[in-house]
Amino acid sequence: MNKFKLLALALVLGTTSLFASINPEVSKEEIRKQIVELVQDFQSTIDNQDVKVTFTFSTEGEIVVLKVASSDKDVLSFVRKNLNGKVLQNPGKVNRHYTMPIRIK
Repeated sequence: MNKFKLLALALVLGTTSLFASINPEVSKEEIRKQIVELVQDFQSTIDNQDVKVTFTFSTEGEIVVLKVASSDKDVLSFVRKNLNGKVLQNPGKVNRHYTMPIRIK
């Protein structure tokens, strides 16, 4: 009987800690809004360009830029300098790839 109580207690504690560690899903629109704010904060010499950026989040919530769909070296360096390693208030899931179009003005 004592083993059954101990097993039940361990099961309850295990499941409550599991549900406490799950992060709520952050919408892509919220992530996009935060990224656009990061890009707009910096002055650039780049004329209006639309760029698709593929990125993920590290365990610390930092943006890790994986791919920038542009052949312009200025755009590549601008995006990597201004996004790579920045921390968002509400990052998305770790190791999930996000692809978003961003307009650089």
